[in-house]
Amino acid sequence: MYEAEESLLISGIQHFAFCRRQWALIHVESQWEDNAYTVSGELLHANAHNPLFTEKRGGLIVTRDMPVFSRSMRVRGSCDIVEFQCDDRGITLFGRGGLWLPCPIEYKRGRPKTHNADSLQLCAQAMCLEEMLLCVPIEIAYIYHGETKRREAVLLNDDLRETVRKMFAEMHDYYNRRYTPRVKPTKACASCSLNNNCLPKLPQEQSVAGYIKNALVD
Repeated sequence: MYEAEESLLISGIQHFAFCRRQWALIHVESQWEDNAYTVSGELLHANAHNPLFTEKRGGLIVTRDMPVFSRSMRVRGSCDIVEFQCDDRGITLFGRGGLWLPCPIEYKRGRPKTHNADSLQLCAQAMCLEEMLLCVPIEIAYIYHGETKRREAVLLNDDLRETVRKMFAEMHDYYNRRYTPRVKPTKACASCSLNNNCLPKLPQEQSVAGYIKNALVD
């Protein structure tokens, strides 16, 4: 049976793909700090997250902040925007005539990234929609980048979907064991909002055992 308390947040897969330690600090240890990047991202999302807003434009229905979940992957979250396009392969919607095919749109603060963390989050949202609505596979979804003010199409292929499933399985394992990975410093550490919590340079300078030993001597 599916229990919401046992599910993980879909948005966590973006953290996990970027840095497993960052994800654990946030989702296992409940640590969080804001910086300029996180605040600007929240402001961008505030414009998209209006659950009372639904708009119909011809053959397109736009809804915002739509809750989604997956029993099979045991995850939950919300889509910034879901566009329902009139399509013969789609599903019926209450109070609407015709058939409609969903397409999630994820809002991100900056430019397109060189890694696939955002694409994994978007793919996970699409997989949840497919499971919830019993619709045909969603082949393409989009990421809207605030800096370029353009949409980036993301192909939701089998490889990306399998990576999503494997990552969620690994995330559940870490969460159940309350496991926080050790630091693996990269250039991205400098822009991470949890830099002061993680202290990525500390383990390189001194081991935990060494720190405790010196503290006891002092």
